[in-house]
Amino acid sequence: MRAYKEIYLHDAANKFGCMMDYAVNDCSLDGDRYLHMFILSGLALQFEHGNPRVIAGMSGIDMATETLRAITGKPPTAKPSELEYRSAEYWGGWAFARYQWYCVRSFANIIRFMPFSVVLDMYPTLHEADITKFYSAADEIFIRKCPETNLKRIREAAGLSQSKLAVEAGVSLRSIQMYEQRKKDINKAQAMTIAKIARTLGCEIEDLIL
Repeated sequence: MRAYKEIYLHDAANKFGCMMDYAVNDCSLDGDRYLHMFILSGLALQFEHGNPRVIAGMSGIDMATETLRAITGKPPTAKPSELEYRSAEYWGGWAFARYQWYCVRSFANIIRFMPFSVVLDMYPTLHEADITKFYSAADEIFIRKCPETNLKRIREAAGLSQSKLAVEAGVSLRSIQMYEQRKKDINKAQAMTIAKIARTLGCEIEDLIL
């Protein structure tokens, strides 16, 4: 289900971090506002879908420049400063990009529950920790703010029991139960499995990811 291979993740996350550092520290933009601009520009969608032009062919400054040109009609005038150390904004962008790859949610979905400012609040305690600590903290935020999974909500709206969905989708009842109880991560389900569930429920695969 992941849009690009892990071997590209290091560079992609580094570029995302550089983009956020440039947008906030050089262009003096609010991080949350800039991420909304990044999403509206269409670049976020290309990034999360693993478009090689974006994750491999563009630098962080390039992404910020294209974002601002698309939204404001003109490129930024600020010159990028040398990163003598990794700023909190760099770390926040780096962690944000890695989490998007890990959880397979869209950037638009993530910031609904975890704005960039919330990520920055984690910097003092997590910036030197293994990235899996950040993943766990972010997952806890999602579960706390949205305890009911999209799968359960859409299934109930469709008027299907767990067992009926299992039969019609050709997926084991136990898998359906574990996805809804978050004991298994539906974001990491095999593409065929989640496609069968989505087709049975009459929704898009992306609708089930949360």
